[in-house]
Amino acid sequence: MLQKALPKILITGPTGQVGSKTINFLLSNSDVEIIAAVRTAEKAKPFTALGIKTVILDFDDENTHLPALEGIDRILIVTGYTVDMLRQSKVLLDNAKKAGVKHVVHLGACGPDNTTIGHWAWHQLVERYIEWCGFTFTHLRPETFMQNLLSYGGKKAITNGVINAYVEGARLSWVDVEDVAQVAAIALQNPELHSGKTYRLGYDACSFDDLAVKMTSIIGKPFRYEALSPEIFLQNMIEAGAEMAYMGCVYEHWKRYAAGTIPGADETFDNFEGITGKEPTKWNDFIEKHKAELNY
Repeated sequence: MLQKALPKILITGPTGQVGSKTINFLLSNSDVEIIAAVRTAEKAKPFTALGIKTVILDFDDENTHLPALEGIDRILIVTGYTVDMLRQSKVLLDNAKKAGVKHVVHLGACGPDNTTIGHWAWHQLVERYIEWCGFTFTHLRPETFMQNLLSYGGKKAITNGVINAYVEGARLSWVDVEDVAQVAAIALQNPELHSGKTYRLGYDACSFDDLAVKMTSIIGKPFRYEALSPEIFLQNMIEAGAEMAYMGCVYEHWKRYAAGTIPGADETFDNFEGITGKEPTKWNDFIEKHKAELNY
């Protein structure tokens, strides 16, 4: 009897927070084959060591796309933080269509369908292109990552108990990256159950002042929040040579958070248990889990 081929799942961004954790969740399922999309042979080595297949795929080199997508049934698309994400996503999706990919799970951004935040809207344009191409799909729209409290933009977010952020006293909706990855893995494993779904992922609402109080209580050392002007963020990005079309949007959304002009900024959702059968991570759980990293 011929053995049925396993569905092949391609993970882009496999070294990032969401991609790597999605792979971790998928590893326990022997009914799918995981392939990690990497840009260089050097980046393939850690995956090869774990017995995970790899392919070379560079978003900016379309000549790598069709070879990487050959035989792929499902794909997780995670793009970087530049305006190039629009072109990269379109070209990759065009080639995925040619290659016969069936289901696309896309990591997008916050917001309802009528968002006016620039980079959130860009992700929604990608979502619509996925639908227009005729793929079955699952759109993921995570709210602010709890992990941003550990580090943001490659820098620690807390120094000697002082939390810095650019949003004044705004309450934000938050989600643990682990929870986002778990939903991604489930959607990739069971596309028939999650096709046509847009999952907004945010399960606890807190201001940074609230977080300082929680950390002080749980860790047993004083924490406090000092708001920074969004202008500092903008200057830091310029000095770092960041891609400013994208970071300009981020700067504008920090200003709008601070001014309280983003509708539903602290909205939370009740879909996680229905998708996973588990409760989502709340802030007290997250702080407890990362106590050693947050301590000083």
